[in-house]
Amino acid sequence: MITLVVVIIVLATTTLSIFMTNIYQSTAIITPISSKEGSGGSLSSALAQQFGGLPGISLPGSSSASEIVNLLKSNILREKIIDRYNLLPVLFYEKWDDEKKDWKKEGKSFSLNPSVLVQKVLKTIGPEIRNPNPKAQDDGIPAVWDGLRTLNKIVKVADNKKDNTISISVEFSDPEMAAKMVEYFLVTLTDHMSGEAKRVARTNRKYLEEQLWATADPLIKQKIYNLIAQQIETSMMSEVKENFAFKVIDPPKAPDKKIKPKRAQMVVISFITALFAAVFMAFFLEYIEKMRDQGGKDV
Repeated sequence: MITLVVVIIVLATTTLSIFMTNIYQSTAIITPISSKEGSGGSLSSALAQQFGGLPGISLPGSSSASEIVNLLKSNILREKIIDRYNLLPVLFYEKWDDEKKDWKKEGKSFSLNPSVLVQKVLKTIGPEIRNPNPKAQDDGIPAVWDGLRTLNKIVKVADNKKDNTISISVEFSDPEMAAKMVEYFLVTLTDHMSGEAKRVARTNRKYLEEQLWATADPLIKQKIYNLIAQQIETSMMSEVKENFAFKVIDPPKAPDKKIKPKRAQMVVISFITALFAAVFMAFFLEYIEKMRDQGGKDV
């Protein structure tokens, strides 16, 4: 019995591991740009120290690691990536017909899923009762929220505070696409942060120009002119984009080896687990048999 249980479990694990899809991981390492290296340089730092406390003024300084990590994990950035690079057919390739360039249509079948039943009832009642979530699909076609949930599973962002670096990795079945998706994150992050910097600088400049005409003090005017110059400088530096908010230390590359499944490890663990389970089962059955024999003798 012990041999039979071990052989069955090991064969089942081996068969299952063979049919599992290979997963590859591509990783990039970045580091935030300090105020001296980033936009504005020493002028931005000096102005931020002297005039950063003025009401209505926000001076963009160095990008913190926590800000970059939060952006990489945010749905705003990930939705931009999905829309810009059309990632839904890539993430759900099993539902995508590459020849027809369209989603595979699932056959109509009866479903006991409460959400599906509610949607069918709403359609039957009339168009005046609408689906509260218009992006949700009831025909098997993935929506943006499905893509966001999938990215949450395959994208990992880690903040290494010791050396002030951030690692972003993507696990996917295609090694080339895994590296491309990491690159998509870096490019979209750069565009998003530079766009936000330009927007903030434009808002600050408008506010400063209004304050410039509202004051007659020449000293205050000179300070406002310096602040306006700093906002113009920030806008110009954000146009460059490269190394604006972060620097890429290790760019993503297509991996040559899978990270999972670890088939040999799975077989060894299944063998050990099955052996212990089978031995425990043998002792348990023997114990039950002894209890039966003892009960028969007592009778």
